[in-house]
Amino acid sequence: MKIKNDSSEPITNVEFTTTEKLVVIKFDRIEPNESVTEFLSMRKNKTDGAYSLTFTRANGKKEISGGGYYTNGSSLDHWVDFIVENDTTIVKFDTPIY
Repeated sequence: MKIKNDSSEPITNVEFTTTEKLVVIKFDRIEPNESVTEFLSMRKNKTDGAYSLTFTRANGKKEISGGGYYTNGSSLDHWVDFIVENDTTIVKFDTPIY
């Protein structure tokens, strides 16, 4: 997964996880124009679910964005990209081509 902060303020308390919340990837702070990339292990996931990104904006507002889908603990996507803007969060998925 990748999180890019395209907003004009830092975001804090950043957490990326799945519906089952077995593994949570955490970042204390992502500065404006900064990106972070991490691998989310889903080895313990056994059900169907979605991805979730939670973070706090500079004004103290907590935001939750989600989407995507995994089934039986297996991802259907290669990448999940979150782009945080000043007024919204965009979620993109890179699906494998078979």
